[in-house]
Amino acid sequence: MEDYPKTLLEFEKCFATEEACREYLYQIRWPNGFACPFCGHRKYWGSSIGQYRCSNCERRISLTAGTIFQDSRIPLQIWFRVIWQLVSQKHGISALGLQRVLGIKRYETVWTMLHKLRFAMIRPGRDHLAGTVEVDEIYIGGRHSGKRGRGAKGKTLVVIAVEDKSKRPGRIRLNKVKDASGQSLIQAVKECVEPKSEVCTDDWGGYNQLSSCDYKHTVIRKTADVGENLLPSANIVASLHYFVKKRL
Repeated sequence: MEDYPKTLLEFEKCFATEEACREYLYQIRWPNGFACPFCGHRKYWGSSIGQYRCSNCERRISLTAGTIFQDSRIPLQIWFRVIWQLVSQKHGISALGLQRVLGIKRYETVWTMLHKLRFAMIRPGRDHLAGTVEVDEIYIGGRHSGKRGRGAKGKTLVVIAVEDKSKRPGRIRLNKVKDASGQSLIQAVKECVEPKSEVCTDDWGGYNQLSSCDYKHTVIRKTADVGENLLPSANIVASLHYFVKKRL
């Protein structure tokens, strides 16, 4: 909504009471006024707090039914503050840190809330990235002796695809792959990038077939060494991963 608070002070003022939170949720769910999900009737009787009874089919409808708040005993005020903390922190937030900030007694409660919210933030059937997209890889795992970069053992390889929005990151997709072969990398790109898009990579041979797969392939940096001189937008995503991992 356009009037969503932009600062913490505005947030506290806007959602100072449980009633204010319910009213906001009502506007989100029924922006054009109440509509029964069963019969579509627009008139209701208010039976109790957050509960509505359709005046046509007489079914009871909960304000939180079908949402992440359904069956939760946690006040909406707490839920809204958890959401604010989660989306306003650039480097993410841990359940333990959030527990301290909000004064919630049980760690498990906060962990479950964050799990529900993170799952809800994943949009099913997400659109593919389009336009100019930077693609690179990152290895996830602790320190290991031996070979570094592509071919390193004991680590998980993840392909990072980031839309370049005038030199700033746009939408992001992460895709786990088994290796850095052309077959794995090209398939990862196909799964998240719209055909005819410009795909910017390093000069690793695994990306050579992008041009023949209906993409405009641009080599953006000379070296293919993973972890050094990363593509700008992909580098931001990679650095945030390491920052969050270090905090956790």
